[in-house]
Amino acid sequence: MVYRTCLENKSVARHREFESHPLRMKMYAGIVQKGARRGAALGFPTANIPLDDSELSGIYAARVTIKEGEAAYMAAVFADQKRKLLEAHILDFSDDLYGEHITIELHKKVRDAETFENDEKLRATITEDIKKTREYFKNV
Repeated sequence: MVYRTCLENKSVARHREFESHPLRMKMYAGIVQKGARRGAALGFPTANIPLDDSELSGIYAARVTIKEGEAAYMAAVFADQKRKLLEAHILDFSDDLYGEHITIELHKKVRDAETFENDEKLRATITEDIKKTREYFKNV
């Protein structure tokens, strides 16, 4: 299986679709790398992994697994096609993950990506994305 081989070799950002799941979730895995720290400056730090899926875009309610199954957290995830990164704001989590292997399982698209005219509007929208993510997982 390509996905398992990818994980065993610690390749980054490979995915597979879960054909049997009604939401057709996608799963991505990779080593957390440093980004521009824009999310952290806004109050929403992210764990970034390389993204090689050119069709993925938008913001998603997701589950992030750290250290291959040790712990799983809710996350609001942004697919950044410009920088080719999958950026996960992991909810209720504050540890440093640079260099760690994580898996991101996308559950539901929250909204399409958009450009904001200022940081206040961006912060308000990210706050709403987080609220929608929490609501989604509360109901599944």
